[in-house]
Amino acid sequence: QVQLEEFGGGSVQPGESLRLSCGVSGHTIIRSAMAWFRRAPGTEREFVAFISRLSRTIYYTDSVRGRFTISRDNDANRLYLQMNDLRPEDTAVYYCALRRTNGATSQENMYDYWGQGIQVTVSS
Repeated sequence: QVQLEEFGGGSVQPGESLRLSCGVSGHTIIRSAMAWFRRAPGTEREFVAFISRLSRTIYYTDSVRGRFTISRDNDANRLYLQMNDLRPEDTAVYYCALRRTNGATSQENMYDYWGQGIQVTVSS
C-alpha cells in the first residue's frame, strides 16, 4: 500500500520560511514524478510545484516562483518544498502527490497517490 505523509507545517509570520517534507512508503519514488498542491480556505486545490523523477524538469505556479523550491531525495524516498518569504496568501493545506509515471503535469487528476495534507498558516 502506497502512503504519503507530509511533515513540517506550522504557523509563521510573513517573510519567514518553512520546509515541508513528504515521506513515501510502499513505493520507490525514483520511477515517479511528484508535485505539491495546496488548498486555501474556501478555494479549490491548486498546483504549486512539479519535479520529474530525476529532477531534470521542475516548474512552479507563478505566485510562488522565486520563493519556493521543490526538491527530492530518491535514496531517502522523500520530497521537499522549501518555502521562503512566506505571505499570508500562502496560507493553505499543502499536499504532496505522486504519479506512477514520470510525465510532467500540473493537473491533480493525473496524480495517483496523495498525502493527507498539512496546514501552513502565515499571519502577523
